[in-house]
Amino acid sequence: MNKNTRLGTMMFLQYALWGAWLPVTARYLSASTAEGGLGFSGSEIGMILGLAGSIGAVAAPFIAGQIADRYFSTERILAALVIIGGVVKWITAYQTTYSAWLILSIIYSVVYMPTLALSNSITFAHMKDPDSDFPKIRVWGTIGWIAASWAFPMIWLQTDLSLQMMPPFIVGPEVVDVTSRLADALIFSGIISVTYGVFCFMLPHTPPKRDAVEKLAYKKAFQLFSHSSFTVLVVASLAVSIIHQIYFLQTGPFLSSIGLKDSQIGPAMTVGQFAEIAAMAYLGFFLKRLGFRQVIFLGVLAYAARYAVFGTVDLPIWVMVVSQALHGICYAFFFAGAYIYVDRIADEDVRHSAQTVFGIIILGGGPVIGGWLSGFLQEKFTVEGVFNYAPFWYTLSAVGFAAAIFFVLMFREQLKEGES
Repeated sequence: MNKNTRLGTMMFLQYALWGAWLPVTARYLSASTAEGGLGFSGSEIGMILGLAGSIGAVAAPFIAGQIADRYFSTERILAALVIIGGVVKWITAYQTTYSAWLILSIIYSVVYMPTLALSNSITFAHMKDPDSDFPKIRVWGTIGWIAASWAFPMIWLQTDLSLQMMPPFIVGPEVVDVTSRLADALIFSGIISVTYGVFCFMLPHTPPKRDAVEKLAYKKAFQLFSHSSFTVLVVASLAVSIIHQIYFLQTGPFLSSIGLKDSQIGPAMTVGQFAEIAAMAYLGFFLKRLGFRQVIFLGVLAYAARYAVFGTVDLPIWVMVVSQALHGICYAFFFAGAYIYVDRIADEDVRHSAQTVFGIIILGGGPVIGGWLSGFLQEKFTVEGVFNYAPFWYTLSAVGFAAAIFFVLMFREQLKEGES
Protein backbone atom coordinates (compact mmCIF):
# COMPACT_ATOMS: atom_id res chain seq x y z
CA MET A 1 0.00 0.00 0.00
CA ASN A 2 1.67 3.26 -1.11
CA LYS A 3 1.85 6.38 1.02
CA ASN A 4 -1.06 8.28 -0.57
CA THR A 5 -3.30 5.22 -0.33
CA ARG A 6 -2.56 4.93 3.37
CA LEU A 7 -3.22 8.63 3.90
CA GLY A 8 -6.49 8.38 1.96
CA THR A 9 -7.57 5.38 4.05
CA MET A 10 -6.73 7.34 7.18
CA MET A 11 -9.00 10.18 6.07
CA PHE A 12 -11.74 7.68 5.15
CA LEU A 13 -11.79 6.20 8.65
CA GLN A 14 -11.28 9.58 10.37
CA TYR A 15 -14.54 10.91 8.99
CA ALA A 16 -16.47 7.64 8.68
CA LEU A 17 -16.51 7.27 12.47
CA TRP A 18 -17.87 10.83 12.71
CA GLY A 19 -20.42 10.47 9.92
CA ALA A 20 -21.74 7.30 11.51
CA TRP A 21 -23.25 9.10 14.50
CA LEU A 22 -23.33 12.90 14.12
CA PRO A 23 -26.11 13.31 11.50
CA VAL A 24 -28.66 11.24 13.44
CA THR A 25 -27.76 11.95 17.08
CA ALA A 26 -29.66 15.24 17.37
CA ARG A 27 -32.81 13.53 16.09
CA TYR A 28 -32.41 10.70 18.62
CA LEU A 29 -31.80 13.11 21.51
CA SER A 30 -34.68 15.42 20.58
CA ALA A 31 -37.31 12.77 19.83
CA SER A 32 -39.78 12.15 22.66
CA THR A 33 -39.48 9.05 24.81
CA ALA A 34 -42.78 7.87 23.32
CA GLU A 35 -41.13 7.90 19.87
CA GLY A 36 -38.08 6.07 21.18
CA GLY A 37 -35.79 9.06 21.72
CA LEU A 38 -34.51 10.64 24.92
CA GLY A 39 -36.65 13.80 24.91
CA PHE A 40 -33.82 16.26 25.65
CA SER A 41 -34.46 19.98 25.21
CA GLY A 42 -32.78 22.15 22.59
CA SER A 43 -30.51 23.70 25.22
CA GLU A 44 -29.49 20.27 26.55
CA ILE A 45 -28.68 19.04 23.05
CA GLY A 46 -26.69 22.23 22.49
CA MET A 47 -24.63 21.47 25.58
CA ILE A 48 -24.05 17.83 24.59
CA LEU A 49 -23.04 18.54 21.00
CA GLY A 50 -21.70 22.06 21.54
CA LEU A 51 -20.03 22.52 24.91
CA ALA A 52 -18.50 19.05 24.82
CA GLY A 53 -16.90 19.74 21.45
CA SER A 54 -15.54 23.06 22.65
CA ILE A 55 -13.85 21.53 25.68
CA GLY A 56 -12.18 18.97 23.44
CA ALA A 57 -10.96 21.62 21.04
CA VAL A 58 -9.50 23.73 23.85
CA ALA A 59 -7.66 20.68 25.17
CA ALA A 60 -6.38 19.86 21.68
CA PRO A 61 -3.28 22.16 21.75
CA PHE A 62 -1.88 20.26 24.69
CA ILE A 63 -2.62 16.85 23.20
CA ALA A 64 -2.20 17.29 19.45
CA GLY A 65 0.25 20.18 19.60
CA GLN A 66 2.58 19.93 22.55
CA ILE A 67 2.70 16.12 22.69
CA ALA A 68 2.62 15.34 18.96
CA ASP A 69 4.99 18.14 17.97
CA ARG A 70 7.51 17.38 20.66
CA TYR A 71 7.46 13.94 22.27
CA PHE A 72 5.69 11.14 20.40
CA SER A 73 5.17 10.02 16.83
CA THR A 74 1.96 11.52 15.53
CA GLU A 75 0.54 8.26 14.20
CA ARG A 76 0.91 6.55 17.61
CA ILE A 77 -0.84 9.37 19.46
CA LEU A 78 -3.59 9.22 16.84
CA ALA A 79 -4.00 5.46 17.34
CA ALA A 80 -4.33 5.74 21.10
CA LEU A 81 -6.88 8.56 20.94
CA VAL A 82 -9.23 6.97 18.40
CA ILE A 83 -9.25 3.61 20.20
CA ILE A 84 -10.16 5.29 23.50
CA GLY A 85 -12.80 7.33 21.69
CA GLY A 86 -14.35 4.22 20.16
CA VAL A 87 -14.79 2.63 23.59
CA VAL A 88 -16.36 5.82 24.96
CA LYS A 89 -18.82 6.03 22.07
CA TRP A 90 -19.89 2.41 22.60
CA ILE A 91 -20.59 3.10 26.29
CA THR A 92 -22.53 6.27 25.46
CA ALA A 93 -24.96 4.33 23.27
CA TYR A 94 -26.42 2.66 26.38
CA GLN A 95 -26.96 5.87 28.40
CA THR A 96 -30.36 7.53 28.81
CA THR A 97 -29.73 10.46 31.17
CA TYR A 98 -28.63 13.95 30.28
CA SER A 99 -25.78 13.99 32.82
CA ALA A 100 -24.32 10.72 31.51
CA TRP A 101 -24.49 11.90 27.92
CA LEU A 102 -22.88 15.24 28.77
CA ILE A 103 -19.98 13.73 30.75
CA LEU A 104 -19.25 11.01 28.21
CA SER A 105 -19.55 13.49 25.33
CA ILE A 106 -16.98 15.73 26.99
CA ILE A 107 -14.60 12.79 27.48
CA TYR A 108 -15.10 11.73 23.88
CA SER A 109 -14.49 15.23 22.61
CA VAL A 110 -11.24 15.53 24.56
CA VAL A 111 -9.85 12.42 22.84
CA TYR A 112 -11.42 12.88 19.38
CA MET A 113 -11.06 16.58 18.60
CA PRO A 114 -7.23 16.51 18.60
CA THR A 115 -7.33 13.73 15.99
CA LEU A 116 -8.74 16.12 13.37
CA ALA A 117 -5.60 18.24 13.56
CA LEU A 118 -3.34 15.20 13.88
CA SER A 119 -4.71 13.57 10.72
CA ASN A 120 -4.25 16.85 8.84
CA SER A 121 -0.72 17.18 10.20
CA ILE A 122 0.26 13.67 9.11
CA THR A 123 -1.08 14.41 5.65
CA PHE A 124 0.70 17.75 5.28
CA ALA A 125 3.96 16.20 6.55
CA HIS A 126 4.05 13.76 3.65
CA MET A 127 2.97 15.96 0.73
CA LYS A 128 5.13 17.77 -1.82
CA ASP A 129 2.39 20.06 -3.18
CA PRO A 130 -0.24 20.71 -0.46
CA ASP A 131 -2.45 22.89 -2.68
CA SER A 132 -2.87 20.06 -5.17
CA ASP A 133 -2.39 16.93 -3.05
CA PHE A 134 -4.36 17.76 0.12
CA PRO A 135 -7.80 17.99 -1.57
CA LYS A 136 -7.20 14.66 -3.34
CA ILE A 137 -6.40 12.92 -0.04
CA ARG A 138 -8.94 14.78 2.10
CA VAL A 139 -11.76 13.83 -0.30
CA TRP A 140 -11.51 10.28 1.03
CA GLY A 141 -12.70 11.62 4.36
CA THR A 142 -15.86 12.81 2.65
CA ILE A 143 -16.30 9.42 1.00
CA GLY A 144 -15.89 7.80 4.42
CA TRP A 145 -18.58 10.05 5.92
CA ILE A 146 -20.96 9.13 3.09
CA ALA A 147 -20.24 5.40 3.35
CA ALA A 148 -20.92 5.33 7.09
CA SER A 149 -24.03 7.52 6.84
CA TRP A 150 -25.52 5.20 4.21
CA ALA A 151 -24.35 1.84 5.54
CA PHE A 152 -25.87 2.20 9.01
CA PRO A 153 -29.52 2.83 8.01
CA MET A 154 -29.38 0.39 5.10
CA ILE A 155 -28.10 -2.41 7.30
CA TRP A 156 -29.83 -1.62 10.57
CA LEU A 157 -32.85 0.69 10.04
CA GLN A 158 -34.45 -0.46 6.78
CA THR A 159 -35.53 -3.61 4.97
CA ASP A 160 -36.29 -4.50 1.33
CA LEU A 161 -34.22 -1.68 -0.16
CA SER A 162 -35.22 -0.25 -3.54
CA LEU A 163 -34.44 2.75 -5.74
CA GLN A 164 -36.38 6.01 -5.74
CA MET A 165 -35.95 9.33 -7.56
CA MET A 166 -35.47 11.59 -4.52
CA PRO A 167 -32.26 11.55 -2.47
CA PRO A 168 -31.15 9.40 -0.72
CA PHE A 169 -32.24 7.24 -3.71
CA ILE A 170 -31.91 3.82 -2.00
CA VAL A 171 -34.58 3.30 0.69
CA GLY A 172 -36.85 0.68 2.20
CA PRO A 173 -39.53 0.22 4.86
CA GLU A 174 -38.33 1.15 8.33
CA VAL A 175 -37.86 -1.44 11.04
CA VAL A 176 -39.97 -1.36 14.20
CA ASP A 177 -38.77 1.16 16.83
CA VAL A 178 -36.55 2.85 14.26
CA THR A 179 -36.01 6.01 16.34
CA SER A 180 -34.74 4.09 19.37
CA ARG A 181 -32.33 2.19 17.12
CA LEU A 182 -30.63 5.43 16.12
CA ALA A 183 -28.58 5.00 19.30
CA ASP A 184 -26.86 2.02 17.68
CA ALA A 185 -25.11 4.47 15.35
CA LEU A 186 -22.78 5.18 18.25
CA ILE A 187 -21.85 1.50 18.50
CA PHE A 188 -21.22 1.45 14.76
CA SER A 189 -18.94 4.48 15.18
CA GLY A 190 -17.10 2.75 18.02
CA ILE A 191 -16.34 -0.26 15.83
CA ILE A 192 -15.01 1.97 13.05
CA SER A 193 -12.93 3.92 15.56
CA VAL A 194 -11.17 0.89 17.03
CA THR A 195 -10.49 -0.40 13.50
CA TYR A 196 -9.01 2.99 12.65
CA GLY A 197 -6.76 2.84 15.70
CA VAL A 198 -5.28 -0.46 14.59
CA PHE A 199 -4.77 0.89 11.06
CA CYS A 200 -2.82 3.88 12.40
CA PHE A 201 0.20 1.64 12.94
CA MET A 202 0.39 1.28 9.14
CA LEU A 203 0.59 5.05 8.56
CA PRO A 204 3.81 6.78 7.39
CA HIS A 205 6.08 7.44 10.34
CA THR A 206 5.74 11.08 11.47
CA PRO A 207 8.31 11.69 14.22
CA PRO A 208 8.26 14.55 16.74
CA LYS A 209 10.40 17.63 16.07
CA ARG A 210 12.66 17.72 19.11
CA ASP A 211 14.92 20.35 17.55
CA ALA A 212 12.17 22.98 17.36
CA VAL A 213 13.09 26.51 18.39
CA GLU A 214 10.22 27.10 20.83
CA LYS A 215 9.88 24.95 23.94
CA LEU A 216 6.10 25.11 23.69
CA ALA A 217 4.90 24.50 20.15
CA TYR A 218 1.44 25.93 20.66
CA LYS A 219 2.92 29.12 22.12
CA LYS A 220 4.79 29.80 18.90
CA ALA A 221 1.77 28.82 16.86
CA PHE A 222 -0.25 31.56 18.57
CA GLN A 223 2.21 34.05 17.10
CA LEU A 224 0.32 33.59 13.84
CA PHE A 225 -1.93 36.37 15.13
CA SER A 226 0.85 38.75 14.09
CA HIS A 227 -0.44 38.15 10.56
CA SER A 228 -3.47 40.38 10.05
CA SER A 229 -4.81 37.89 7.48
CA PHE A 230 -4.82 35.15 10.12
CA THR A 231 -6.67 37.39 12.58
CA VAL A 232 -9.34 38.24 9.99
CA LEU A 233 -9.65 34.55 9.09
CA VAL A 234 -10.10 33.67 12.77
CA VAL A 235 -12.85 36.24 13.29
CA ALA A 236 -14.74 35.10 10.20
CA SER A 237 -14.16 31.46 11.17
CA LEU A 238 -15.69 31.99 14.59
CA ALA A 239 -18.92 33.27 13.05
CA VAL A 240 -18.98 30.50 10.45
CA SER A 241 -18.21 27.76 12.98
CA ILE A 242 -21.17 28.90 15.09
CA ILE A 243 -23.67 28.45 12.27
CA HIS A 244 -21.84 25.35 11.02
CA GLN A 245 -22.35 23.69 14.40
CA ILE A 246 -26.05 24.53 14.42
CA TYR A 247 -26.44 22.71 11.11
CA PHE A 248 -25.72 19.43 12.90
CA LEU A 249 -27.86 20.37 15.90
CA GLN A 250 -31.00 21.22 13.96
CA THR A 251 -30.97 19.77 10.43
CA GLY A 252 -31.92 16.25 11.53
CA PRO A 253 -34.92 17.37 13.60
CA PHE A 254 -35.83 19.89 10.87
CA LEU A 255 -35.89 17.27 8.11
CA SER A 256 -37.97 15.02 10.35
CA SER A 257 -40.42 17.87 11.01
CA ILE A 258 -41.06 18.40 7.27
CA GLY A 259 -41.76 14.72 6.67
CA LEU A 260 -38.47 12.90 6.04
CA LYS A 261 -38.24 9.45 7.65
CA ASP A 262 -35.72 8.96 10.46
CA SER A 263 -33.89 6.25 8.50
CA GLN A 264 -33.42 8.68 5.58
CA ILE A 265 -31.96 11.61 7.55
CA GLY A 266 -28.36 10.43 7.52
CA PRO A 267 -28.25 9.46 3.84
CA ALA A 268 -30.17 12.60 2.81
CA MET A 269 -27.66 14.82 4.59
CA THR A 270 -24.86 13.21 2.58
CA VAL A 271 -26.04 15.11 -0.50
CA GLY A 272 -23.73 17.79 0.90
CA GLN A 273 -20.85 15.37 1.10
CA PHE A 274 -21.36 14.24 -2.51
CA ALA A 275 -21.11 17.88 -3.55
CA GLU A 276 -18.07 18.24 -1.30
CA ILE A 277 -16.28 15.55 -3.32
CA ALA A 278 -16.66 17.60 -6.49
CA ALA A 279 -15.65 20.80 -4.73
CA MET A 280 -12.61 19.15 -3.16
CA ALA A 281 -11.53 17.71 -6.50
CA TYR A 282 -11.31 21.19 -7.99
CA LEU A 283 -10.23 23.11 -4.87
CA GLY A 284 -6.59 23.23 -5.97
CA PHE A 285 -7.65 24.61 -9.36
CA PHE A 286 -9.80 27.33 -7.80
CA LEU A 287 -7.10 28.28 -5.27
CA LYS A 288 -4.59 28.82 -8.06
CA ARG A 289 -7.07 30.70 -10.27
CA LEU A 290 -8.94 32.77 -7.68
CA GLY A 291 -6.67 32.82 -4.64
CA PHE A 292 -7.48 32.14 -1.00
CA ARG A 293 -9.51 35.33 -0.51
CA GLN A 294 -12.10 34.63 -3.20
CA VAL A 295 -12.33 30.88 -2.54
CA ILE A 296 -12.90 31.28 1.21
CA PHE A 297 -15.38 34.12 0.56
CA LEU A 298 -17.45 31.85 -1.70
CA GLY A 299 -17.39 29.17 1.00
CA VAL A 300 -18.83 31.55 3.61
CA LEU A 301 -21.41 32.90 1.17
CA ALA A 302 -22.62 29.35 0.55
CA TYR A 303 -23.59 29.08 4.22
CA ALA A 304 -25.85 32.10 3.89
CA ALA A 305 -27.47 30.67 0.76
CA ARG A 306 -28.10 27.24 2.29
CA TYR A 307 -29.83 28.63 5.36
CA ALA A 308 -31.90 31.00 3.23
CA VAL A 309 -33.27 27.95 1.40
CA PHE A 310 -33.95 26.14 4.68
CA GLY A 311 -35.81 29.22 5.93
CA THR A 312 -38.23 29.00 3.02
CA VAL A 313 -39.98 26.13 4.79
CA ASP A 314 -42.87 25.76 2.34
CA LEU A 315 -40.54 24.44 -0.37
CA PRO A 316 -40.90 20.73 -1.28
CA ILE A 317 -38.87 18.22 0.74
CA TRP A 318 -36.76 17.29 -2.28
CA VAL A 319 -35.67 20.92 -2.68
CA MET A 320 -34.56 21.01 0.98
CA VAL A 321 -32.59 17.81 0.52
CA VAL A 322 -30.98 18.83 -2.78
CA SER A 323 -30.11 22.30 -1.42
CA GLN A 324 -27.67 20.63 0.93
CA ALA A 325 -25.36 20.35 -2.07
CA LEU A 326 -24.30 23.84 -0.97
CA HIS A 327 -22.60 22.12 1.95
CA GLY A 328 -19.93 20.94 -0.49
CA ILE A 329 -18.91 24.52 -1.24
CA CYS A 330 -19.28 25.47 2.42
CA TYR A 331 -16.88 22.84 3.67
CA ALA A 332 -14.39 22.49 0.82
CA PHE A 333 -13.98 26.17 0.01
CA PHE A 334 -14.11 27.48 3.56
CA PHE A 335 -12.70 24.82 5.90
CA ALA A 336 -10.26 23.03 3.59
CA GLY A 337 -9.19 26.32 2.03
CA ALA A 338 -8.60 27.82 5.46
CA TYR A 339 -6.58 24.80 6.66
CA ILE A 340 -4.35 25.03 3.60
CA TYR A 341 -3.82 28.77 4.16
CA VAL A 342 -2.85 28.21 7.80
CA ASP A 343 -0.35 25.55 6.72
CA ARG A 344 1.15 27.95 4.19
CA ILE A 345 1.82 30.76 6.68
CA ALA A 346 3.01 28.61 9.63
CA ASP A 347 6.66 27.72 10.26
CA GLU A 348 7.48 24.08 9.58
CA ASP A 349 8.31 23.16 13.20
CA VAL A 350 4.87 24.16 14.52
CA ARG A 351 2.54 23.17 11.70
CA HIS A 352 0.91 20.52 13.93
CA SER A 353 0.14 23.20 16.50
CA ALA A 354 -0.85 25.83 13.95
CA GLN A 355 -3.60 23.53 12.71
CA THR A 356 -4.65 22.96 16.31
CA VAL A 357 -4.68 26.65 17.23
CA PHE A 358 -6.96 27.28 14.28
CA GLY A 359 -9.02 24.32 15.45
CA ILE A 360 -9.54 26.03 18.80
CA ILE A 361 -11.54 28.66 16.96
CA ILE A 362 -13.63 26.54 14.60
CA LEU A 363 -14.02 23.53 16.90
CA GLY A 364 -13.72 25.28 20.26
CA GLY A 365 -15.37 28.68 20.40
CA GLY A 366 -17.85 27.97 17.62
CA PRO A 367 -19.56 24.87 19.04
CA VAL A 368 -20.11 26.25 22.54
CA ILE A 369 -21.57 29.50 21.22
CA GLY A 370 -23.48 27.61 18.54
CA GLY A 371 -24.95 25.24 21.12
CA TRP A 372 -26.12 28.13 23.25
CA LEU A 373 -27.43 30.13 20.27
CA SER A 374 -29.31 27.13 18.90
CA GLY A 375 -31.12 26.60 22.20
CA PHE A 376 -31.80 30.33 22.61
CA LEU A 377 -33.24 30.76 19.12
CA GLN A 378 -35.28 27.57 19.43
CA GLU A 379 -36.93 28.88 22.59
CA LYS A 380 -37.42 32.32 21.02
CA PHE A 381 -39.13 30.93 17.93
CA THR A 382 -41.21 28.29 19.69
CA VAL A 383 -44.82 29.33 20.23
CA GLU A 384 -47.29 27.07 22.05
CA GLY A 385 -44.92 24.14 21.72
CA VAL A 386 -44.39 24.55 17.96
CA PHE A 387 -40.91 25.45 16.69
CA ASN A 388 -41.08 27.91 13.77
CA TYR A 389 -38.01 27.06 11.73
CA ALA A 390 -38.33 29.89 9.16
CA PRO A 391 -37.03 32.82 11.26
CA PHE A 392 -34.51 30.46 12.87
CA TRP A 393 -32.82 29.61 9.55
CA TYR A 394 -33.11 33.16 8.22
CA THR A 395 -31.25 34.43 11.29
CA LEU A 396 -28.39 32.03 10.61
CA SER A 397 -28.38 33.08 6.96
CA ALA A 398 -27.94 36.71 8.02
CA VAL A 399 -24.97 35.77 10.22
CA GLY A 400 -23.35 33.94 7.31
CA PHE A 401 -23.87 36.86 4.94
CA ALA A 402 -22.38 39.34 7.43
CA ALA A 403 -19.33 37.08 7.92
CA ALA A 404 -18.84 36.82 4.16
CA ILE A 405 -18.90 40.59 3.68
CA PHE A 406 -16.51 41.13 6.60
CA PHE A 407 -14.05 38.58 5.25
CA VAL A 408 -13.95 39.76 1.64
CA LEU A 409 -13.49 43.39 2.71
CA MET A 410 -10.81 42.82 5.37
CA PHE A 411 -8.76 39.80 4.25
CA ARG A 412 -5.49 40.16 2.33
CA GLU A 413 -3.23 37.18 1.62
CA GLN A 414 0.12 37.20 3.48
CA LEU A 415 2.10 34.23 2.22
CA LYS A 416 5.76 33.56 2.93
CA GLU A 417 8.39 35.10 0.71
CA GLY A 418 8.71 33.16 -2.51
CA GLU A 419 5.21 31.60 -2.30
CA SER A 420 2.23 32.50 -4.43
